[in-house]
Amino acid sequence: MLTDKTVLKLTTIRSHDQYNTTIYGLNDRYRGVFGRRDVLFMNEKDLAGLGLSHGDLAQIETALPSGRQRRLSLTVIAHDIARGSVAAYYPEANGLVPLDYQDKESGTPSYKSVPVHIRRAA
Repeated sequence: MLTDKTVLKLTTIRSHDQYNTTIYGLNDRYRGVFGRRDVLFMNEKDLAGLGLSHGDLAQIETALPSGRQRRLSLTVIAHDIARGSVAAYYPEANGLVPLDYQDKESGTPSYKSVPVHIRRAA
């Protein structure tokens, strides 16, 4: 459970036109995104709480205990996702997932649970 209310959990996802790392198109009919993949899906209440609106450019930064920050700018999209959670396409969001931030059981990089801070891009 996260105690810092400014930290959200990032999960990486694949689009409709994607199989593993092969991207066949820029359309994701599952989520209503067409012609692009540089987006971050967020709950509307989380958007409002951070002073963001659908379509804003935001800076996403890892919030890991190591103190090593990784940053990425994406366009935020209001989406029906659980509060406190955000999602971005894989492999576009790979830069936010350090290889040494691993799941304790599997030893694989934790692409489904990366703590992040989000703010409006400058």
